[in-house]
Amino acid sequence: MSYIHKSAEIAKKVTIGRNTIIWSYVQIRENVIIGDNCIIGKGVYIDHGIVIGNNVKIQNYACIYNETIIHDGVFIGPHVCITNDKYPRAINRDGTVKKASDWKKGKTVLHKGVAIGAGSILLPDIEINQFALIGAGSVVTKSVKAYKLAVGNPAKVLGNVCACGNVLGKVRPNQGKCTRCKQ
Repeated sequence: MSYIHKSAEIAKKVTIGRNTIIWSYVQIRENVIIGDNCIIGKGVYIDHGIVIGNNVKIQNYACIYNETIIHDGVFIGPHVCITNDKYPRAINRDGTVKKASDWKKGKTVLHKGVAIGAGSILLPDIEINQFALIGAGSVVTKSVKAYKLAVGNPAKVLGNVCACGNVLGKVRPNQGKCTRCKQ
């Protein structure tokens, strides 16, 4: 059975999976699909048309904008912003207010097991591949390969990371065992 806090604002055409918890002051727009066993923290904003897999944890005050796909087992830290517009403007050249049809949105895909550190910003048209780890406060402007650690502004790959989250440094994947999980 899912739990939805009474202060959460959820549009009518939203699908919420089993055992999902939605905390206070969350806003979920129309046509969102949220999988089973997810936790959506306080003050999270989820734009229309977002697809979220199973076992996803989105921490407080994260903002996830249209054209984002979040696969199973993803962790999104507090105050993360996943954007969808590389060239944001409030008005057109003639001074008229932009409408939804005036924007060219880009897609962001977070693959299985990805972790995004607190306060990070992800620009559109990127993929963060399986079990990659984005360090807190990073600005991600390019795709990140699987099992890589990326940090900074702009984020740069500094090494490898195990599926358990342990940083492996600059060793090549599949060489030796992780010191934490022994895999």
